[in-house]
Amino acid sequence: MKTPKRIQPLVEDGLVDEVISQLMSGKEATVYTVRCGSETRCAKVYKEADKRSFKQAVKYQEGRKVRNSRRARAMEKGSKFGRKQQEDTWHNAEVDALYKLASAGVRVPEPYGCFDGVLLMELVTSEDGSVAPRLNDVTMSAEQALEDHAIVMVYVMRMLCAGIVHGDLSEFNVLVDDYGPVIIDLPQAVDAAANNNAQSMFERDVRNMTIYYAQYAPELMETRYAQEIWSLFEDGKLHPDYELTGEFEDDAEEADVDGVLLEIKAAFQEEQDRQERIREAEEMD
Repeated sequence: MKTPKRIQPLVEDGLVDEVISQLMSGKEATVYTVRCGSETRCAKVYKEADKRSFKQAVKYQEGRKVRNSRRARAMEKGSKFGRKQQEDTWHNAEVDALYKLASAGVRVPEPYGCFDGVLLMELVTSEDGSVAPRLNDVTMSAEQALEDHAIVMVYVMRMLCAGIVHGDLSEFNVLVDDYGPVIIDLPQAVDAAANNNAQSMFERDVRNMTIYYAQYAPELMETRYAQEIWSLFEDGKLHPDYELTGEFEDDAEEADVDGVLLEIKAAFQEEQDRQERIREAEEMD
């Protein structure tokens, strides 16, 4: 096929020999299969900011650190240079996350580098060489659903141990090859410690995956992995090899909000009564 404009520089630099076909087009990028020497890889071409349909990007970028102070100031001002730096930060976030998660024991495509908004990475395939399907295109038995859900829960736990929340995890962002689930699409990955939305995003990621697998194994809807994992994370007890149970008990004292409110109202009323008695005593004097 004709080489897309954004991939042409990679062809000229010898990083890509041939564009084979378009694999998919999503809200923030278009992915192509490309030939690099004797290997077939992916080239993920990020769409420019004004063409992306990914919503609430600022919400995801909160907490991302920019080491260069000049770049940080430019990004805050929104200058042309700053917007370019913002885009570079968006693009590099995924390749950085891929390297970090691979080291953390999470199955992700192997990255080969990001070049001016084009991410070269491994093409995940089945043993017969066909492109691995996305999870939403796969059907499975209840037993397989339970097994794969448990694997994904370990992956989201290890992501959190590495300080990362996927932020957009669903059946559309997981591939399935002969060895199980592979997590993809991480440009919106957030810093678990620096982003105020990290917990709600984490809970949504877990909920999305649980709801999907529960259509094959309904008992998964009774699990509470999000609460279990996040509680361990907050307490500093989470580690990559922690054996999850999917169980979690709410703190009875924290859960009894109504009781706390009643106690507050009673204390307030008691103080008002005390002040009234003081005023009455002063008036009698």
